[in-house]
Amino acid sequence: MNPARVDFVTLRLFCAVAQSGSITKGASRCHLALSAASRRLADFEAAVGSALLERTAQGVRLTAAGHVALHHAMRLSQGFDLFGGELAEYAQGYRGHVRLWANMSALTESLPEALARFMARQPEIKVEVEEQLSGDIARAVVEGLADIGVFAEGTPADGLLLRPFQTDELVLICARGHELAGFDALRFRDALVHPFVGLDRGSSLLTLVTEAAQAAGLPLRLRVQVTSFGAMCRMVGAGLGLGVLPRAACAPLLQAYGLTALRLDEAWARRRLLAACSAERPLSAAAQLLWDSMAADAAP
Repeated sequence: MNPARVDFVTLRLFCAVAQSGSITKGASRCHLALSAASRRLADFEAAVGSALLERTAQGVRLTAAGHVALHHAMRLSQGFDLFGGELAEYAQGYRGHVRLWANMSALTESLPEALARFMARQPEIKVEVEEQLSGDIARAVVEGLADIGVFAEGTPADGLLLRPFQTDELVLICARGHELAGFDALRFRDALVHPFVGLDRGSSLLTLVTEAAQAAGLPLRLRVQVTSFGAMCRMVGAGLGLGVLPRAACAPLLQAYGLTALRLDEAWARRRLLAACSAERPLSAAAQLLWDSMAADAAP
């Protein structure tokens, strides 16, 4: 495909048509006449050399090639939006823009305070923070969607420069009326006879807990899966199962939800969170300042 034959107006139009299932609606969203939109789409398909849309009486749907094209078109459009947005920030007086992706553990523990200290020292730098799963964070840093990432140790990290950021202690939480609530500490296998509340599939914490259950030779009986630490605490407090969370993240919620935290007598219950940047692509001046600041804030 010749890139010179495709522009961002056409890419955005293609995304709008694919998402709405209608050329008419897509053209309207992009403020284009229907005839102009149809011509752009035909030229796009000609440039690609493959049919991307299947026209039907009910509208349009993506072909197999169209699904691939949509994936890349959306990423290119998002990249262009970021490009324009970051340049606009310089015009508004910002000296830099840093995209930081972090997992839930980092965002509920020491990262907010570290960012607050950095931004107090560097008010002219804007830090855009996004919460994602550890594996997605690593890929985003490799692909340049994020400048810096913070994720759990053990995440595949080829092509990344890694640095320790903090260590968190994982604890077992249960409702105060649970039969385990009287213990101060226990082995994980002793908890596996009970049902659990877990995070969504793909989270590094769920992966770690699942692997620990497999190593103990017992299944992890997930009764409920949720998307946040707060939701897990509520479910555990309601008696729906046990949970494993970072101590610092759940400590403020124990009283509110009637929970008890038990120390896990397991080596894996102390895990490291790592900061990462690309090993191939140099950081911008603003991102380098944040990277150095995070190193200074890292736990020993």
